[in-house]
Amino acid sequence: MANTKPWGGRFQEGMNASVEAYTQSVSWDSTLFEQDISGSCAHASMLAEQGVLTPDEAQQLIAGLEQIRNDIHNGSFQWKSELEDVHMNIESRLTEMVGDVGKKLHTGRSRNDQVALDFRLYVSDRLREWIRLAKKLAAMFVARAEEHRRTVLPGCTHMQPAQPVSLAHHLLAYAWMLTRDMRRFTDAERAARICPLGAAALAGTTYPLNPTSTAKKLGMYGVFANSMDAVSDRDFVLEALFCASTAMMHLSRFCEEIIIWSNPMFGFVKLPDAYATGSSIMPQKKNPDVAELMRGKTGRVYGDLTAMLTLMKGLPMTYNRDLQEDKEPFLDADRTVSASLQIMTGMLKELIFDEQRMHAALSRGFVNATELADYLVGKGIPFREAHRITGNAVAMAEKQHCSLEELSLEQLQALNSSIEQDVYTVLDYETAVARRNISGGTGPDSVEQQIQTLRTLLA
Repeated sequence: MANTKPWGGRFQEGMNASVEAYTQSVSWDSTLFEQDISGSCAHASMLAEQGVLTPDEAQQLIAGLEQIRNDIHNGSFQWKSELEDVHMNIESRLTEMVGDVGKKLHTGRSRNDQVALDFRLYVSDRLREWIRLAKKLAAMFVARAEEHRRTVLPGCTHMQPAQPVSLAHHLLAYAWMLTRDMRRFTDAERAARICPLGAAALAGTTYPLNPTSTAKKLGMYGVFANSMDAVSDRDFVLEALFCASTAMMHLSRFCEEIIIWSNPMFGFVKLPDAYATGSSIMPQKKNPDVAELMRGKTGRVYGDLTAMLTLMKGLPMTYNRDLQEDKEPFLDADRTVSASLQIMTGMLKELIFDEQRMHAALSRGFVNATELADYLVGKGIPFREAHRITGNAVAMAEKQHCSLEELSLEQLQALNSSIEQDVYTVLDYETAVARRNISGGTGPDSVEQQIQTLRTLLA
């Protein structure tokens, strides 16, 4: 059987069927058809500008490519695994449509720089979508924080009650995480959108191409500096996957809190029915499955990053077929990140915060102990001594199964005579929160400043 591949000139026999199935990539890289067609249209236009093609030839090619784009969108395009990848499928169909002029499209170009271009454009486009989705989620955290400026709950360190904080402050912490994610996405998007066309297979080309013109047509930020690096670089994929992993880690942290807080033993949140499931045997159950799955899918995205790092670590210059495996990790991570950001926005919007349960929890764990220590410091007592006295007060309250503010003035004065009636104002939880108006603190003025700053950033 003769070899009919576009690259099969020197081959006498066709490829083994199992090998053909093993080596094809069109089953997943067809996702890049928009970027492939846009890149080919820009390439054809540039070839005409440089006199490599006639204006009429370029117009035929572009018209044919646009027809193929329409055919793919309406489902009439037939993908063929024997044509290996998205590039050969489109080029083969183009040649069927416009004749021999279709064979000129690849002038000055290799699949090596072509796939690098397509993938750079695709990753860039998806990073722009991640930015949009992260911005919506950050705005939702700000909106929910605005609703709960005065809601107070125990803040924790080591998962143990530590100090009272406002729920708004707690939620805004995640909004700030997402702004950092957005910044990383933006930096990665700029790194991805660099044009490699003109690098050809690895050494550049003898045709008088103008990569800058192609880059401008595609809205790219620059062109390659080294042709060998241009076709073998996948740092932009690694950077995007690191950004994805970090964003999923942030989502997973909030998922963990939803899972803990929705447990009736905490009862800080009530799950909306649309984002929970039941049990097949226990009728009372309302399980935080969405949050659990998102927490689990974080590991999946970490795996995508690890797969890509492992893929790249042993590759010599320049293009190696291993690089065919660079698409699936990113496509998988993209599906996970995009869906997770969107679903978390919906879940957060519907989440019900139980202010009474949060307030009731304040009296457990002595979260106002630091207030007592600071009060004593204000009376002229050295902090370490104030710390010891407060520890004694906590031990006394623990023995009597009460909170610090439930100890009588006589009991507190037995520990230190400087304590007066005004201590109960200091031990008030809302007062404790209100006093912390240092920049970035949980106090109402600080929280309001955070909200205004975030509004400006997100606008």
